[in-house]
Amino acid sequence: QVQLVESGGGLVQAGGSLRLSCAASGRTFTHYNMAWFRQAPGKEREFVASISWNSGRTYYADSVKGRFAISRGNAMNTLYLQMNSLKPEDTAVYVCAADSSVVPQDVYYSGIDYWGKGILVNVSS
Repeated sequence: QVQLVESGGGLVQAGGSLRLSCAASGRTFTHYNMAWFRQAPGKEREFVASISWNSGRTYYADSVKGRFAISRGNAMNTLYLQMNSLKPEDTAVYVCAADSSVVPQDVYYSGIDYWGKGILVNVSS
């Protein structure tokens, strides 16, 4: 059974840092592009960042550019999101995603192969 399981979320003060992880299992994700999305309470899901299967390309939402960094583990089955200089508006459920065809750059691509269940990041002011 394919699973994407997020970890590393929690409560942090504004200006602080968190590192999210996404562990993929059930198949080999070496050739999968991976991404982070988030959904704040009462808002639509939004794209955060993505990385190509070989880590050669990365994309970021303007709102997180320069503060967040996406990366993959050496085994390619782990995805990370280093979040620095966190703001209260970063509060959301963060969801990991994997796709074999596309490096997602927005929320409009509807063909994502696998989704995690998400993890809450709560940034207090």
